[in-house]
Amino acid sequence: MDTYRCLNDTRKGLVETLIESWLFVAAMISAIAVGAILFFLIYFAWPIFHEDHLWKLLSWYWRPFQDQFGILPMVAGSVLLGISSMLLAYPMGIGVCCCVYGLGPRWLSGLTLMIVRIMTSVPTVVYGFVSVFLLVPFLREFFYHGSGFSWLAATLTLSLLVLPTVTLIVNAQFELFDPEIRLATTALGFSPIKQLIWVVIPASYKGLLAAAVLGFGRAVGDTIISLMVSGNSPQFPHSMLDSIRTLTAHVALVVSTEAGSMAYNSLFAAGIMLFGVSALVNGALRFIRAGSE
Repeated sequence: MDTYRCLNDTRKGLVETLIESWLFVAAMISAIAVGAILFFLIYFAWPIFHEDHLWKLLSWYWRPFQDQFGILPMVAGSVLLGISSMLLAYPMGIGVCCCVYGLGPRWLSGLTLMIVRIMTSVPTVVYGFVSVFLLVPFLREFFYHGSGFSWLAATLTLSLLVLPTVTLIVNAQFELFDPEIRLATTALGFSPIKQLIWVVIPASYKGLLAAAVLGFGRAVGDTIISLMVSGNSPQFPHSMLDSIRTLTAHVALVVSTEAGSMAYNSLFAAGIMLFGVSALVNGALRFIRAGSE
């Protein structure tokens, strides 16, 4: 019996060592890949700094035929679209989770989560395709302004794309706390709504922050929706019915230009900014995790 137990412990130790080794190798490969991406971005973007072309890029006008290559309209478009889509998706995601955990009927909980999980499997291009043929004509006819390809159209579509990310993260946080506190709060006479409002949500604030950070990163990093329905006009919008262009859409549109030109170099400046957004998102998540330990 002791021999069998010893062999079993040895086998478990070998399996754990193998798993740790594979995880270490995967982490190292990921770190090297990220470092290589950052290196090549800086390497190809170096002419921008070396030849003093930086100030041409840091302007509000993108007019290549007039030797104006400002990418600040695209930066503003990415930030504004990310914020506006999160202002819609974040409350909806929390509302869905609240409906699942006390505010809605029990039969609706499983159906709602099933629909949200199905939404995660829908390709991004499908959202954009449906918006082009349904949402954009509706906005054009309803507001009688512009072509319908606008900041508003991109916001409404992107909020649906971000919604599952927010919902599933918040739902996972609610599931973490719900079994621990449901019996205690029920014994104290709390209704399901009071449990949710006064106990579950305050205890899940770190998950709520993580959902906001990841959702914003998902919104800023999307390409297809902004490319298909935002209008791709390199300007600072004065209303939500105006067209915008994001950094990701800018990269997709300009990538086929002549190598070495200022328009081509602007791609790497946009890439560095997007890489910086990704780094900030990951840094924020690590800060949230460190605060929860």
